Amino acid sequence: MAPTTLSALWHLDTPKRVSGYFRSPSREPLKLQNFIENHFLDYEHTSEWIDSFAPRSGKLLAKVPRSPANVVEYAVNVASRAFPAWSHTTAEYRSEILLRIASIMEQKKELFVLWENSDHGKPVFRARVEVERSIEQFRYFANYILENDSAVHLNKDLGASTLTYEHRVPVGIYAIVTSWNMPLYLLASKIAPCLAFGCTGVAKPSELASVTAFLFSEVLRRAELPPGVMNIVLGDGAGTGSTLVSSPLIQGVSFTGGVKAGIQIREKTAPDIHKQLFLEIKGSCPTVVFGDANMDVAAATAASAVFENSGQLCLSGSRIYVHRSVYEVFLPRLIRYIHLNYGVHIGLGPVISPEYYAKIRSYLVEASEQPANIKFETGDVPAEVPQDGFWIHPTILRGVRTHGPVEREIFGPVATVYQFDREEEVIRLCNDNPNGMGAVILTDDMARMSRVGKHLDASVVWADCWLGRDLGAGLTDLRATGSGQEGGTRGRDMFTRLRAVHVPSY
Repeated sequence: MAPTTLSALWHLDTPKRVSGYFRSPSREPLKLQNFIENHFLDYEHTSEWIDSFAPRSGKLLAKVPRSPANVVEYAVNVASRAFPAWSHTTAEYRSEILLRIASIMEQKKELFVLWENSDHGKPVFRARVEVERSIEQFRYFANYILENDSAVHLNKDLGASTLTYEHRVPVGIYAIVTSWNMPLYLLASKIAPCLAFGCTGVAKPSELASVTAFLFSEVLRRAELPPGVMNIVLGDGAGTGSTLVSSPLIQGVSFTGGVKAGIQIREKTAPDIHKQLFLEIKGSCPTVVFGDANMDVAAATAASAVFENSGQLCLSGSRIYVHRSVYEVFLPRLIRYIHLNYGVHIGLGPVISPEYYAKIRSYLVEASEQPANIKFETGDVPAEVPQDGFWIHPTILRGVRTHGPVEREIFGPVATVYQFDREEEVIRLCNDNPNGMGAVILTDDMARMSRVGKHLDASVVWADCWLGRDLGAGLTDLRATGSGQEGGTRGRDMFTRLRAVHVPSY
């Protein structure tokens, strides 16, 4: 059987098998398929393909369907037909399906780990964390929906006495559009609650990293999810994604991605006022180092916040603010930690694509051409033409202006470092950037942790730690550019509508 088929790919689940596949002289690019109504569409339904490259080598890895409008419409119609039956299933039945999905993913965990590493380029240890977290999403919501989440109120008003039951109903058919930076995790974080709360949907992962979404389709099939309940179509955002979110049958959109794409979705869906929109926008987050922090711990935490996933996280701490009293102590320790722990092929993966490589490089060229006050503490301007993968050395810049594109728009292994003097000043600097979603506060003063944390425009704040997060705590995009929600009751609120039923009380 050809190595481009799903059956062959499904068994490439050990390092030896994967490396053997890549060494094979007869290897051809993977040809991915759309998954609609629990079937993989034949190649004859695809007339255009998108080239997807392996970030670690720069070589062509996969051919991704550029799904046309008729394929997208087919998937949406299938999800629409599946909705009435699925929305009336019991929570127990849906919980069983979610646990089945989690079990199959657990069995094939290394398959997903190795292909996240190959398709996205992230280190294996990072890929394993994200795959395990993806599995946890399905188990979490499988348990969540079995809890009694209804409420009853006794009302006495205008001479009448009633009981009010709060009853939640599924929104309907959802468009799920995810970014490339955490391919499997972002998909799981939206599909799990979508299924849990009785919605059906069509998901479109990023065309830059679609392999694990393709493999996840097989998990849904093997878990015997009823046909049409969740469909996965592949393609670009401008064509496939735009057609999907614009469909009049789509009643909700859950999106993770960039500002421009989020704005385009709002514009495309403006006439459909009934649609629920949840737009989680990628950005850069601040790390604040106060003078009383343990400098070694602060350096390690700040470096991790910058360079995990090659800085390609919505919660990456790419802006580092250091109290002036410890700036000259902190910076050498940060640089030393980076040299020991983050380098090309050592702790750091490549960036996702040649386009993103060129974009990041252009910002670094701009920084290098600025006046002499901008300094590369680590890293440099990468080669114009990448060789053997899309690798950019971990880069720390000082002297960068706070309102420029280098500070606000780089989504990669680059951080800017600044000094501050007062709490009020650093809070203003952090909040002045509209692209932040989270924040890291490094201090030994617990009162300061609380005080500063309450004033930062961030949906999640870490104090003396980073990235560990309770799924039940959820995540809400507080910034003007986004309206995303996920986790716990926020996931419930995204995929259900609240209905109040009043009955007489005697």
